[in-house]
Amino acid sequence: MAALCRGRHRWKRTNYFHILTRNLTGKYDYDLVVVGGGSGGLACSKEAAQLGQKVAVMDYVEPSAKGTKWGLGGTCVNVGCIPKKLMHQAALLGTAVKDAQKYGWKISGPISHDWSSMAEAVQNHVKSLNWGHRVQLQDKKVQYLNMKGSLLDEHTVKGMTRAGKEMTLTAKNIVIATGGRPKFPTNVPGAMEHGITSDDIFWLKKSPGKTLVVGASYVSLECAGFLTGLGLDTTVMVRSIALRGFDQQMAGLVTDYMEAYGTKFSWQSVPKRVDKLSSGALQVTWNDNQMGVERNDTFDSVLWAVGRAPETKALGLDKIGVQLNKETGKIVVGADESTSVPNIYAFGDIGEGRPELTPTAIKAGKFLARRLAGHSTELMNYDNVPTTVFTPLEYGCVGLSEEEAEKRYGKDGVEVYHAFYKPLEFTVAEHDAGQCYLKVICERGGDQKILGLHFTGPNAGEVTQGFALSLQCRATYSHLLKTVGIHPTVAEELMKVNITKRSGLDATVTGC
Repeated sequence: MAALCRGRHRWKRTNYFHILTRNLTGKYDYDLVVVGGGSGGLACSKEAAQLGQKVAVMDYVEPSAKGTKWGLGGTCVNVGCIPKKLMHQAALLGTAVKDAQKYGWKISGPISHDWSSMAEAVQNHVKSLNWGHRVQLQDKKVQYLNMKGSLLDEHTVKGMTRAGKEMTLTAKNIVIATGGRPKFPTNVPGAMEHGITSDDIFWLKKSPGKTLVVGASYVSLECAGFLTGLGLDTTVMVRSIALRGFDQQMAGLVTDYMEAYGTKFSWQSVPKRVDKLSSGALQVTWNDNQMGVERNDTFDSVLWAVGRAPETKALGLDKIGVQLNKETGKIVVGADESTSVPNIYAFGDIGEGRPELTPTAIKAGKFLARRLAGHSTELMNYDNVPTTVFTPLEYGCVGLSEEEAEKRYGKDGVEVYHAFYKPLEFTVAEHDAGQCYLKVICERGGDQKILGLHFTGPNAGEVTQGFALSLQCRATYSHLLKTVGIHPTVAEELMKVNITKRSGLDATVTGC
């Protein structure tokens, strides 16, 4: 902040607040002020700066309920995609070490995992990314302000430092990209007091031990998956269904594999309270609605993964008329990311109806920056956005689920090609491949345009990424059949798929 106090900026005391003012050479201090320094906000700010815009980014991380805090980069870098994938990789390596013995490797002594060593390595990598983001902003001449931002009007943002100092900035356009944070249930005594969330799990210095993961979102299943893979006793508590919003046949395969992998599931269960015992253990009491009884068990950690809340409450949006969805608290946005107030835009997780995915926010932020700079009119395309759930058996998908395809086109208007296959890697290691499955959902008539593609198996994210491009190009089933596969890979199974669900024939792949 000292650097800001030199040159054109100066602090002055007004009504006991420190307000930053400057001698303006134009109508506004900046062309663009971005509130939020996550992946999307940073991408938007850097793109705008490269196009000649004068840009500032305000970012401030409120510590979690447990006091966990982190640096610049948002959820993905600090408490999401990056540390999650690294811990997922740690779990996969544990399985690989066991498999290695089947491949002839001689391993002496028992295999064990040290959480502290892994956590330190992961956290050090995350910190290097924090620093890298700051360097990139400096290189692109984006002003970074470690302040909590709120909006005063359509051209004015107020920032507050951790010490309580305030400053105001004016901008031609303001972009909100503050994302969301994990929620705690409000009706479960002891939930917040004794629990943690995904904001905390990746920054624990000691192993969480025996863990209850409450919720069945992708965050829940991914965390439960790597905890199980690291050798921890892990239970997932599910109120209704797993992976809501995803194809439910695929969701069933994911959880079936996890159960075989060692993760325990408590289905149709609702937590009632969490009590800390004198021993330090956490006693969780819940209603088992499947059996109609009350149950309890003790755990070392309780991880809540019951949804996320948008970071909108502290932005002052109600005072300036920015429309929010009353149920979700997210900002209502148009196709161009505009809000109900001119010159104020929002995108990423905070936008109503937008996918809560980092790559989507990054691309949407870049498109928005180009439009605001007058270099483009292109809008973000939110159709056929690919994603992968990094559970022990990965699940990748792009396009429509089978349920959504049938809803839009009718059951008779959809043709589903599917196959159960066995990855070559699973053979010598003697893994059960009963949940390795793929399906290609097509329009039944005409050239059979592909509507959705779903895949469970090793490296599902890598497989799905390539096919996402084909859906953007309006790929058809005939295009699949004309494409030569790479042998031997799991991805090539998609080129060979020829059995329809409608036929009722056995879809198990035989031979190599």
